[in-house]
Amino acid sequence: MRGAGVGSLGNAKGHPTEWFSATRKAAEGRGMAEGRGRRPSMRNREPRLLLESAVLGVAGALSAQLFLWMLHGAQRIFLTGIAGYTPPGAESGPSQAVMGPHGLWLVPLVTTLGGLLSGFLVYRYAPEAEGHGTDTAVTAFHRREGIIRPRVPGIKMVASAITIGSGGSAGREGPTALITAGVASVYAKLAHRTEEDRRLLLLAGMAAGLSAIFRTPMGTGVFAIEVLYGRMEFESGALLYTMFSSAVAYTVNGIFVGFAPLFRVPAIPTPALRDYAAYMALGLAAGVVGTALPAVFYGTRDLFRALPVPQWTRPAVGGLLLGVLALWLPQVLGGGYGWIQQAIDGRLVLHLLVLLIFAKMAAFALTVGSGGSGGVFAPSLFVGAMLGGAFAVTLHQLPAVFAVVGMAAVFGAAARVPVATMLMVTEMAGGYHLLLPAGLAVMVAYILQVALSRRLRYPSLYEGQVPTRRDSPAHYREYIEIAMNLLGRRNLPVADEPGELDLLRMLRSHVRVELPGDRELSLGRVGEASPIAAKTVGDLYQRLKDYDFEIIAILRREHVLLPHRDTLLEAGDRLVLITAPHARGPLAGYVDPIAEEHRDSAAAESSGTTERRSGP
Repeated sequence: MRGAGVGSLGNAKGHPTEWFSATRKAAEGRGMAEGRGRRPSMRNREPRLLLESAVLGVAGALSAQLFLWMLHGAQRIFLTGIAGYTPPGAESGPSQAVMGPHGLWLVPLVTTLGGLLSGFLVYRYAPEAEGHGTDTAVTAFHRREGIIRPRVPGIKMVASAITIGSGGSAGREGPTALITAGVASVYAKLAHRTEEDRRLLLLAGMAAGLSAIFRTPMGTGVFAIEVLYGRMEFESGALLYTMFSSAVAYTVNGIFVGFAPLFRVPAIPTPALRDYAAYMALGLAAGVVGTALPAVFYGTRDLFRALPVPQWTRPAVGGLLLGVLALWLPQVLGGGYGWIQQAIDGRLVLHLLVLLIFAKMAAFALTVGSGGSGGVFAPSLFVGAMLGGAFAVTLHQLPAVFAVVGMAAVFGAAARVPVATMLMVTEMAGGYHLLLPAGLAVMVAYILQVALSRRLRYPSLYEGQVPTRRDSPAHYREYIEIAMNLLGRRNLPVADEPGELDLLRMLRSHVRVELPGDRELSLGRVGEASPIAAKTVGDLYQRLKDYDFEIIAILRREHVLLPHRDTLLEAGDRLVLITAPHARGPLAGYVDPIAEEHRDSAAAESSGTTERRSGP
């Protein structure tokens, strides 16, 4: 939470548009003081951002390669060296699992040790690096002004390498996304970039890391701007930079590992029309699984958070339980790329495919949900590949087609990124002949998942997502500018020398300030008897979770506070709200209309003005 005084606006003169001008100049002044710099003109800004995106593409590819090197080293030390178990690889390594003289009996020891080490690193030095990395980057974009602490990328790299290298059931894409997004954030901070540019560069960095690790430059370029929102919306202004950085990262990464897709997909004939009913059925099943994934994952996380043990030991508990599960099904260890490849090749039997759907869901929930450091991308693909493979065996279809489409459908639904996953399918399959069946399955899965998870506490794998752009704190300033411009067109009476509470006086005038999306700008007060006094902003959102509203600012005495979910509300706080029509009634039970305050208080706050304002 950050507070900023507004007394410096007291000398603004005349019309409300001048108040807004003074507000903007004061904000720019604070930005200079904080090292953010003044925003350059668009003509000068775009070439610079493109150049910086290219630099981040190179940095992303190199960071991804360093992370993979550390991960492989950790696996040689822990899983192969101590436990004597080597899982099959999709690109390199054995085609079948290799077990040492002790079988699998040392696996629980290794997974527990890995959880203990990663838990200590994360909770001691960078608690925000726990869990899956992409969500931390998404949260940084929306709620932390694009800022990721400099220590986070390094801690995430080491902790994730230990977690996955010791057999933790997690993916490498999520950590890579946070690592490269963190590199971009640190660069933007050192280069004194504006808050807006810092957010754009964060997305470019995230796209670069994912492109290098997954080798799908188009899909990951779109993923970076789609994963921010839970509905069909994109951060379109960043698309040019995410696509460019992902293309550069893909090219640089290819110098080290080549340009072949991550999975070997055999030549696939164009699907016949009679097969589309099967793709729709796969989409329906993927929608159900995509609904269950977030519920299982976050439900397990909440159970671990309730354990009466130190935080840093919880990943060890999760690792122990994972190791016990792996004694029965070692396929759940690690990212599982080798087993995905076997599902694509049709080398797994039906009962094992079905078992692994549920076992992998439990395994990655135990690893990442307990606080272990790893991603949810690869486990979701694993579950989708097993689901698609099971459909292929049951329907006597080509396993490669259904495994690839199943991966896209499950992840696209569970993560709410249908467009990006369709593009990834075309890149993984080496052509566009699977675009229509994959698109059909993904859209059916996405629509069903949205419908089924509408009232669930955790509707998506990415908790940091917000529904749309208008729900993102990153875009609140746009709405304030729109509101102030609209207010500026009204013929409102103003004082000769407007003070710091002119915005309050405008809103007390009962002017209906309409915003895009059938919303309004309004003002309310937290009363002494309000149920949310001494409660957090997040508590208010939870109580009114079925209603569309946002708190964009908290006016507390002489300070303006930017709200976060953990901001504690106090009696007397005045809330600047953006509300939908259906939310006004329920909000009235928690927030008093500002016009109902005592007139003496209103007069005092208006710098002695006794002029009364009434609605139009």
